[in-house]
Amino acid sequence: MAILIENLTKVYGDQKAVDDISFEIKTGEVVGFLGPNGAGKSTTMKMITCYMAPTKGKILLEGLDVDKDPGEIKKRIGYLPENNPLYSDMAIIDYLKFCADIQGVEKSIVNERIHKMVDLCGLNLERHKRIGELSKGYRQRVGLAQAMIHDPEILVLDEPTTGLDPNQIIEIRKLIKELGKEKTVILSSHILSEVEATCDRILIINKGKIVADGTSETLRGQAQGKELIKVQIESSNGADVKKILLGLASVESVKKLEEKENYFLVQSKPEHKSRKEVFDICVKNKWYLMEMMGIETKLEDVFREVTK
Repeated sequence: MAILIENLTKVYGDQKAVDDISFEIKTGEVVGFLGPNGAGKSTTMKMITCYMAPTKGKILLEGLDVDKDPGEIKKRIGYLPENNPLYSDMAIIDYLKFCADIQGVEKSIVNERIHKMVDLCGLNLERHKRIGELSKGYRQRVGLAQAMIHDPEILVLDEPTTGLDPNQIIEIRKLIKELGKEKTVILSSHILSEVEATCDRILIINKGKIVADGTSETLRGQAQGKELIKVQIESSNGADVKKILLGLASVESVKKLEEKENYFLVQSKPEHKSRKEVFDICVKNKWYLMEMMGIETKLEDVFREVTK
């Protein structure tokens, strides 16, 4: 089920939480939705799931308009909010049956769906417990189970791995990738390595605006237009190495690594290379160039660059 967002805006008083954003998500895509706190991630997700009305703009799910067909859209979406709302006094099985009834799951297959979700989300050992007796990680699993109980075509997961240990995160990652073969999935996370390992595509939002859109390889490739090298330079003449490096035509920035004496991170200008100029300036000033190493751009670097 495809999602089309056109000129979506949400205003609270004088603040634009979401500012005229547009993007499309194709059926079967697993899309990571990233951004700093307060960037507009959760607000966008709430509007997609009909939890909150947009101030203006369109949200179409396979042609269905959230303004005109909210009831139909809710049947087709599974939603795990950031603050996982659970009834702590209910047993897991009773809660999932309650959720299945709300979502209109046919009574003849309710038990089948419950058993499938319990198995899929790794709840077998805890299935007879009350939700209030569960650890945070297992509560998150229950939240995932309720989001999928009615077999929706779209899954919207806001921080789905919150509270999970590393083993559980790997299991949920496998589950999301498997679900992505037949469902459209949008997930937000602050664990960037998790998003890179799970998602086909990444959207980054900052101050209500989409500031990056593409695969992790594409985004890292764009950032790699600025070469980043680590150099170790020993100067015997007391020269200000950082200041001289900043004066090179190809260099955009230089950062001294305080934890290592005489180490510098040299960032080139877009579409420039700095290695030859750095080497030449060392020869000219009779400095010892002890090390020069290229640094691979990480998704974290891309995130910092577009959200700073």
